Amino acid sequence: MSFETTIISIIVMIFIGVLLKKLNILKTEDNETLNKIVVNVALPCMIFNALYTANVSLLPDLSILTVFILICSLIIGVITYLILKFLAYDNKALWSILVVVVLGNTGFLGYPISQGIFGAEGLVRAAFCDLATSIIFIAVSIILIMIFDGEIKTAIKKIVTFMPLWGIILGILLNVFSIPIGEFGSSIVNYLGGSTVPLIMISLGLSLNLRGFKRHFKEVSLASIIKLIVYPLLAICILSILGIAGLEYKIGLLEAMMPSAMLALILSLQFKLDSDLTSDCIFTDTLLSLISIPVFLFIFII
Repeated sequence: MSFETTIISIIVMIFIGVLLKKLNILKTEDNETLNKIVVNVALPCMIFNALYTANVSLLPDLSILTVFILICSLIIGVITYLILKFLAYDNKALWSILVVVVLGNTGFLGYPISQGIFGAEGLVRAAFCDLATSIIFIAVSIILIMIFDGEIKTAIKKIVTFMPLWGIILGILLNVFSIPIGEFGSSIVNYLGGSTVPLIMISLGLSLNLRGFKRHFKEVSLASIIKLIVYPLLAICILSILGIAGLEYKIGLLEAMMPSAMLALILSLQFKLDSDLTSDCIFTDTLLSLISIPVFLFIFII
């Protein structure tokens, strides 16, 4: 699937959510139900399937890409946190923006673009970048549990019962020990995991308030600049420091160009952050990535 087709698919699915809300088929509050399905069923299956089917023999050589994305997101997260603290944002607004800049759309967007430009070899390397996104998602979820749920006992209970975490654990264990799940199991996991992106897109459409762009102009602009410009420029420096070259360099930088992951909206909804602000940031930088990705590709990769 080409870059243009991928972006158009995203926009269409988002506007299906908008249309469903306009026609009163679904309401904004239905986000909560969609969110529960994604977090407890679809997303764990998607994560499990990605890790269960990964080629573990490549892990020693390509795990540097996972480390690379983790380092970039950590640095950019700290920078964004300090900026937002300096601007006196409260915790709710701060984390509504922070989840947007640390989580990149390395899967749904990154996979087809990597494969379209660099073929199967590019896709394999993109998977290791996307693994970092899954790790970041879990790490940020744990942090948000600690911040917004308060009690340690409650936090531990939520971590233990957090299904995406089990998707990672089981995916790695069953892969490493070559434990088969059978054709039936694979089929179920594929079907359920495949529903993740459409459900997230529709959820984004339900949350989207076009009038909110003006209201959140400063926040949306800041998030887009950090995610689409600062993050890729930082990535170039980190790639050089880590000595990453060749195809790994190209895929690493390409994945660093990705706009915000739709998973950020899941976190915003799950922890009752400002989901309007989060969805405005995601939608805007996804649209702006139509410009930023080709520009970075032309200057630094192609």
